[in-house]
Amino acid sequence: MKTVIAIYRDPRFSPNSVEKDRAILDAVLKSLASFWEEGLQTLTLDEANLEFEGYKLEAWTEQPPTCILSMGRLPSTLQWLSRQSGLIVNRPEAVARCGRTSLVGLIADCQIPVPPVEGPDGYWLKRGDACAQQVDDVVFCRDKAELTQQTEVFRQRGISDYVVSAHVAGDLVKFYGVRGTGFFRYFYPTDDGESKFGDEQRNGIARHYGFDNRRLQADIARLADAVGLDVYGGDCIVRPDGSYCVIDFNDWPSFSRCRDEAAAAIGQLIVSSYHSS
Repeated sequence: MKTVIAIYRDPRFSPNSVEKDRAILDAVLKSLASFWEEGLQTLTLDEANLEFEGYKLEAWTEQPPTCILSMGRLPSTLQWLSRQSGLIVNRPEAVARCGRTSLVGLIADCQIPVPPVEGPDGYWLKRGDACAQQVDDVVFCRDKAELTQQTEVFRQRGISDYVVSAHVAGDLVKFYGVRGTGFFRYFYPTDDGESKFGDEQRNGIARHYGFDNRRLQADIARLADAVGLDVYGGDCIVRPDGSYCVIDFNDWPSFSRCRDEAAAAIGQLIVSSYHSS
């Protein structure tokens, strides 16, 4: 009998996506049940209640779980996970590296193209210590004067850790991957209109400029290795000339556009990692 703990992400980290985020975790559990036909016992926990419910874990199984699946991002969750042994997807130290400020250096080390600091089409001001938790954590500024104004608003909100990049014209592309499985998919959000905050509309309707998707996959796989993420997603801009730049990278997206495929790939990753350990 295999045992798996699944930790749902706190709703504050799933703006407009709570059900989608829960759905991918549920789909992975279903996938694992099909891989491990000898039986699978699961315990699902809400991240916000993890410390309160943690006592249940000792009573639930005498042995460490076969795997812990965690979409958690709270510092307390990452601290709890750091004390656990065995297979954890995603590992807490990798999730901790996913703040935008931390990623700036890692992306540079991987020599992956990013937006320039200066540009004629405006600027993006983004919270740097964590992913966006509300619409005001990512702000478009038309010029330097508005950037200065919005930076002061950030400071008034207590956000002193932020990153700035120039707006890049082109197609906004969302990508999704599972480390070590070959799974990589990309989509144009304006094709289906699915959006968290509507920021995708800033780049307009996708024109589907041609680009080297294999190179993008290789770049993102290299970044995932550097960060240590097994399950990841992000965004890039593809310019009319086919060049691209990565504008976001994060741990365990909802995979809502390719949920079943992603769940099968994550299940494959977990089973393979378990047998090789």
